[in-house]
Amino acid sequence: MERAERVVLCNMCMIENELTNQVVLQHRTKKDWQGWAFPGGHLESGESLQESVIREVLEETGLEISNPQLTGIKHWEKDGIHYLVFHYKAGEFQGQLRSSSEGEVRWFAKNQLAELDLAYDMLRSLEMMDNPAISELFYREKIDGDWTKEFF
Repeated sequence: MERAERVVLCNMCMIENELTNQVVLQHRTKKDWQGWAFPGGHLESGESLQESVIREVLEETGLEISNPQLTGIKHWEKDGIHYLVFHYKAGEFQGQLRSSSEGEVRWFAKNQLAELDLAYDMLRSLEMMDNPAISELFYREKIDGDWTKEFF
C-alpha cells in the first residue's frame, strides 16, 4: 500500500480589528468558490506556512500582518488530491487596504457576516477560527451533492 498522496497546501487569514470588531473579506470570483471570503492562497516552494500567509495577505489586501496565529485546518480529498487549508487569525497589521486582481477587499462588521454572500462554508471556517476547542474541519465524501462535515 502506497502511503504518499498528492497534496495541495493553502492558507486563509482572518484579519481582525478588535477595536472596531471588523474583519477583512475578499470577493472571490472563482468558478468553484465564489463570494466573500478571508484572503489567502497557496504555499510556494521554500516558504514556511506562516511566511505564505503573510505574503498572500500582503499581495491580496495591501496589509502587512504580524504574528498570525494558526487557528485550525480545513481539509478534504477530491479527485485523488488532498487539500489542506491552514486557517490563521491576525490582529496586528499595518498598511492601507487595497483590492488586487484577486478580488475586491473590504472591512465588514463581524456580526454581519451571516448576511453576506459568502463563499462556500465560510461560517464554518469562522466558527473554527473563533473557537479554541476546535482545530480541524474535515469534509468527508459527498452525500446527496453535499459534503459530510465534522469538527474535531
